[in-house]
Amino acid sequence: MKFDRDQEKLKNYLDEKYEKYNQPGFIENDPVSIPHQYSKKEDIEITAFWTAILAWGQRITVINKCNELFRYMDNAPHDFVLNHSEAELKPFLNFKHRTFNSTDTLYFIVFMKWFYQHHSSLEEAFTLGMQPEDGSVESGLVHFHRLFFSIDDYPPRTRKHVATPESKAACKRINMFLRWMVRSDDMGVDFGIWNTIKPSQLVCPCDLHVDRVARRLDLITRKQTDWLTAVELTENLKKLDHKDPVKYDFALFGLGVEERWGKQF
Repeated sequence: MKFDRDQEKLKNYLDEKYEKYNQPGFIENDPVSIPHQYSKKEDIEITAFWTAILAWGQRITVINKCNELFRYMDNAPHDFVLNHSEAELKPFLNFKHRTFNSTDTLYFIVFMKWFYQHHSSLEEAFTLGMQPEDGSVESGLVHFHRLFFSIDDYPPRTRKHVATPESKAACKRINMFLRWMVRSDDMGVDFGIWNTIKPSQLVCPCDLHVDRVARRLDLITRKQTDWLTAVELTENLKKLDHKDPVKYDFALFGLGVEERWGKQF
């Protein structure tokens, strides 16, 4: 890893941008605003996971589609997935966001019902596949994907919406979801409601904007964008903060989207 400036100057620059964008004002125009509408832990988990999966395209469109989805659940998703009737599933037959359609939606409901009948928190879907000494959440993501599609007669088409490191995918949406659930600070953007996974085990969500900015900072050298790229980025961010490397997702995303790169350090 090489920098055009020394590492300390890069850290100071990204710390400044992290503090700028990790603010309550960030919430309103970001998909993270959806789970922030809820206070019950299970509702936060369900809405955060679903929102992260649907988070591609314009942010305002993502927010509107998620609000539509959870209105069908009377804005009580945990109660809905556990206690819905067959008739109450009919509105979901018309739900669609890009390539995520009613088949995918109904299977997500099937999985959530099955899971919360046996577990109290979605965190277990990841941690049951991890060891405390794991350097990252990779094995947890692999376990989650296998568990998610362990129900008989799952629709094969839905697999494309839930990424796994086993297929070398960057897993940006699930990594974003995990950031929301695990990171905890005083600013209130991330929730920090999971305590078993450590912030140091998170992998940075590597979306188009983060990828572009990180490459300009020599934080990424791999030509393609895949799981190993996300790991490379995270390992380089750990050199700046080994306990909470993914906090710099705020800085990289903000530079890419809000400032369209903006001023150089």
